[in-house]
Amino acid sequence: MQPHPFQPHPLGSQLTNMSHQSYAAPSATGFISSLEGLRAIAALGVLTTHVAFQTGMDPAGTIGSILARFDFFVAVFFALSAFLLWRRRGHQPAGRYYLKRAARILPAYWVTVVSVLLFIPTGPWLANLTMTQIYVAGGLMTGLTHLWSLCVEVAFYLVLPLVAVALDRFGRRARVLWIIGAAVLSLGWAYLPVVETSLDQGLPNMQIWPPAYVCWFAVGMLAAEFEGVRFPRVPTGVWWALSLTTAWIAGQEWFGPLGLTHPTPGEFVLRILAGTAFAAFIVVPYALGSHSRLLNTGWMRALGKWSYSIFLWHLPVLTIVFPLLGLDLFSGDFLLVLLATTVITLPVAAVSYTLIEEPVMRWVGSWPARTRTQQALVTGATPE
Repeated sequence: MQPHPFQPHPLGSQLTNMSHQSYAAPSATGFISSLEGLRAIAALGVLTTHVAFQTGMDPAGTIGSILARFDFFVAVFFALSAFLLWRRRGHQPAGRYYLKRAARILPAYWVTVVSVLLFIPTGPWLANLTMTQIYVAGGLMTGLTHLWSLCVEVAFYLVLPLVAVALDRFGRRARVLWIIGAAVLSLGWAYLPVVETSLDQGLPNMQIWPPAYVCWFAVGMLAAEFEGVRFPRVPTGVWWALSLTTAWIAGQEWFGPLGLTHPTPGEFVLRILAGTAFAAFIVVPYALGSHSRLLNTGWMRALGKWSYSIFLWHLPVLTIVFPLLGLDLFSGDFLLVLLATTVITLPVAAVSYTLIEEPVMRWVGSWPARTRTQQALVTGATPE
C-alpha cells in the first residue's frame, strides 16, 4: 500500500549513478543547484519579453519574434514548480505544505501589490490582494498585469495534495498516463463555448484560467516521475537551440496572432503546445541531472534566489522607467529600457528577498523546532 501522500514516509529505492553515457538525477530530496540558476533565466526572460513589447520591438523580425515568445518562460516557471513539488510530495503533512506555500508566495506579493495600489488606488484592489484578478472582469491592473500567472500557479498549489492522494495509489506507469491524459484533456478547455465567448459576454477572460495550463505543469510532474531513470546525454546547447527555435516558430504570424490580439481556440492550443515544448527543452535536461557551470555560478544562484521578487517587481519598475527616461510607450530604445529596468529591478528584488521572503521563510521553517523546544521546557526534556 502506498503511504498517504503529504505524510512523511521513507525515501524509496536508491537512484542510479551518473555515467559518461547517461545522466540520472539526485534523489527526490536532493537539491539540484542548476534549477536555482534556471529560475534567474526565467525571471529575466519574462522581464525581457515585457520590455520588448512595451518598447514596440517589431515581432515580425527574427529577434523580435523570439523575444515576443519569451513569455513562454512563464511555462518554465510552472514546470519548475511542478517538478520540485511533485518530487517532494509525501514528505510533509498537507497543512504544513499549505503554510509553507503561503509563506513563500503571499508576503512579497502583498507588498508589491500594496506598493502599486498606493499610486493607482482606483484599481480592483481586493481582487489583486486575494489573487482572484483573473476571475474578475477588468481585474488586471496597470503595472500588475503579469500577476495573472501567479493566480494560475496558486491554483496548482491548492489542488496538488488532492492530485497526489488520487494518483499515488497507482504505480509510476499509471501515474504517467494519468498526467498525460489530463494534459491532453486540458487542450479542450479553450473550445468550451463559455470559454470561447467569455470576453464577448463581458466575462473575465476564461481562456487564461488554470485548466488551460495543465500541459505546462505536466512537464514538471513527468520529469519528477522519471527522475533517476537513465537517458542518453544530449548537450544542453542542443536543448537551448530547440527552445529558441520553438520560440521563433511560435512568434511567426502564421502560427498565431501577435501582440495582445485574442487568439481563437485553435491558436491558443498551438501556443500552449509550443510553450509546453519550450519548457520541456529547458527544464527537463536540468531536472534529470544535466549540469551547467553557468547556472551554478554564485551570481546566477543569487539571482535565482531573487527570481520571485524579480518577477513581482519588474513590471511596476518598467511602468515608471518610461517617464523617468522621458520615453513614450512603443517608441523604441529597447536596450536602454531593458538596461534601466534591470538595473532598478535587481536591487529592489534583492531587498525584497532579504527583508521579506527570507525572514518569513526562515521564521515559518523554524516552527517545528520552536514547538519541540517549548514542549521540552514544559516537560523538562532536552529538545533534539
